[in-house]
Amino acid sequence: MTIQATLDRDITPAGEDYDLVRKTIERISLDYRAQPSLEEIAADLQVSPGRLQKTFSRWAGLTPKAFLQAVTLDHARRLLGHERLPLLDASYELGLSGPGRLHDLFVTHEAMSPGDFKTGGDGLEIQYGFHPCPFGTAVLLATSRGLCGLAFADPGGEAAALEDMARRWPGARLVQDQQATAGYVERIFSPQQWRADQPLRIVMIGTDFQVRVWEALLKIPLGQASTYHDVACAIGKPTAARAVGAAVGRNPISFVVPCHRALGKSGALTGYHWGITRKRAMLGWETGCAQSAAV
Repeated sequence: MTIQATLDRDITPAGEDYDLVRKTIERISLDYRAQPSLEEIAADLQVSPGRLQKTFSRWAGLTPKAFLQAVTLDHARRLLGHERLPLLDASYELGLSGPGRLHDLFVTHEAMSPGDFKTGGDGLEIQYGFHPCPFGTAVLLATSRGLCGLAFADPGGEAAALEDMARRWPGARLVQDQQATAGYVERIFSPQQWRADQPLRIVMIGTDFQVRVWEALLKIPLGQASTYHDVACAIGKPTAARAVGAAVGRNPISFVVPCHRALGKSGALTGYHWGITRKRAMLGWETGCAQSAAV
């Protein structure tokens, strides 16, 4: 009887806030080609822009503008990936003024250009090299825009590690160039070269959600760790700890984007793409670096 009463009860959220958020989502989802501004949406819904911004951000975890960009980007992936539209045609179909706007959208949210996304890196040259580092052999991949991959290999596993990384850029041309990647090794594994005013240039390859997770990892301080749940909360998705864990596992730039600092809910080390032993070694090494810097 109790169960039946619960099922019969209307659980649809009520209230003006929910109705405002629902109408905003509907407006943006159906009319994204018009690229409506916050002021235009607010005027249509007869509320102030400030109230719309505050209410939507509180309920949805992102601003109306960010939601519009996410919807637009999702359609852009479809147009470029599945329908194979030229960049100019895709830009106009999305309501953007031209390929430049589409490029900015991709670089901001995907950390790669729409052309690279569409072709899987077709025509893009990636230099790679194998270098000794404190955690075995480092496999580095870089483009003219910066570091795009960092993996690790045990003796004899270099080819497999490179293949694992190359799958992220199926259309790219990989060229071994030890000299081109050597400088990155020095910057990455020499603490005395870690300078906030000279950040390492990186190119992150992933979905909008993955890039947001990886950006959150970059904010975990040296010598400290955080849980998947904490990372999920940091990106405004407190119930997405499992999805965060999957995104952490897909991090293409190990160590630099410190996925090794992400732990399970209980504080357990959990899995690590390059081995739990290596993860434990990284955390210990970083703790030593942090202590030395504090002296």
